[in-house]
Amino acid sequence: MAMFVILLLVFGVSAVSAADDDAFIGVNIGTDLSDMPNPTQVVALLKAQQIQHVRLYDADRAMLLALANSGIRVTISVPNNELLGVGQSNATAANWVARNVAAHVPATNITAIAVGSEVLTTLPNAAPVLVSALKFIHSALVASNLDNQIKVSTPHSSSIILDSFPPSQAFFNRSWDPVMVPMLKFLQTTGSYLMLNVYPYYDYMQSNDVIPLDYALFRPLPPNKEAVDSNTLLHYNNVFDAVVDAAYFAMAYLNFTNIPIVVLETGWPSKGDNSEPDATLDNANTYNSNLIRHVLNNTGTPKHPGIAVSTYIYELYNEDTKPGPLSEKNWGLFDANGLPVYIMHLTGSGLVLANDTTNNTFCTAKDNSDPKMLQAALDWACGPGKVDCSSLLQGQPCYEPDNVIAHASYAFDSYYHKMGMASGTCYFNGVAAISTNDPSHNSCIFAGSGGKNGTFGNGTSLLAPSSNSTVANSAPHLHGSAKVNSFLIIGGLLSSAVFL
Repeated sequence: MAMFVILLLVFGVSAVSAADDDAFIGVNIGTDLSDMPNPTQVVALLKAQQIQHVRLYDADRAMLLALANSGIRVTISVPNNELLGVGQSNATAANWVARNVAAHVPATNITAIAVGSEVLTTLPNAAPVLVSALKFIHSALVASNLDNQIKVSTPHSSSIILDSFPPSQAFFNRSWDPVMVPMLKFLQTTGSYLMLNVYPYYDYMQSNDVIPLDYALFRPLPPNKEAVDSNTLLHYNNVFDAVVDAAYFAMAYLNFTNIPIVVLETGWPSKGDNSEPDATLDNANTYNSNLIRHVLNNTGTPKHPGIAVSTYIYELYNEDTKPGPLSEKNWGLFDANGLPVYIMHLTGSGLVLANDTTNNTFCTAKDNSDPKMLQAALDWACGPGKVDCSSLLQGQPCYEPDNVIAHASYAFDSYYHKMGMASGTCYFNGVAAISTNDPSHNSCIFAGSGGKNGTFGNGTSLLAPSSNSTVANSAPHLHGSAKVNSFLIIGGLLSSAVFL
């Protein structure tokens, strides 16, 4: 049975740079599925999840018709296989706009056109016509009196930025200056924005352990573990901000300082092959949940604090026919049936959680965790974490099995649900993980249970060893203990977030 996800994206809470648009989170809609839902089903899912911004990789007529009168803001695309034609002929561009834009507005709320995709790095032979394509599409919008409501830009891979850390030293690959300079001038003149694809997952995977996982996932870092730009003394606590600021600095290097950035693609895969051990449900959940909070809280970046970067998550569906490693097929928030892939709880951020019909997830201790770390986390949960651990006392329903992994699972799950299953509340310094198997047993009912009874450890490797295990054998210290002091987050800071 698939893990479940709750995605809720409520948009429009803060300004993006100098633009009038509010900051938002959107989603990309890929179609490499063996059983692709029809456009009506896609739009029904978008409405159910209250997703108000989408990016299409083309301008599919059926999809645009299905989006009509939905109010959903749509970015459509000129596919790379049409770029040469559009970039070489003003008439072809005008025909493209007439067929794919003017025929659908205002019923379909088209707000942007992405011309090509990562052209400089994936289709370099088309680079000479890229700026012409942008200008021709824009001219056609002007002729249709649509240029004020529809922006024109082109998405770039972040790999066009060289020497990206520290961000203040970043610059675009100089070989692309003949394209980048007129393109940025076009964006500036038309009031558009730079479209950037940012993938901390790949930055992390390719860093040879230089980039810590927590830094890639937006997890909190103590100040002494943040990356510092030695030129500006700006502190960076996540890869996403560092890449975005590198793009800002790279534009400034070319004397463009007032062009906003929209991240058109970012995300984290929920499954990978043996060479991709960090493509997991929990990491995908953590990245996307933290990303959404980061964007919608108007956090901004160290270079531009308070100026949010609107962002599209890659992507709506898992694409099972996508070529490449297993991770390539597993970036989606939903499967082809519209079932969520993992639970994304965003409590405390003012977001509504749509279609949470299961709530059947549990936070349990990881098998083979260090017993001392488990005990310290247990002590914290039952002490500073303010979990009611009275059920773990001798003679109470959850005393048996009497070992630290069983008791820690109960305490972790109680804390997880007390905190509304918010992202990051089932971490406990790495000794806890989310499970869909109900660990309730006999009269010991866990917080996330719907009342079902089962055998403790039924079908999951995350739960307790047998009761005669030598792993640990004590009930929790209900008022905490000095053991908790050994939990220092990444070698630095003790706080209530240490165990999450």
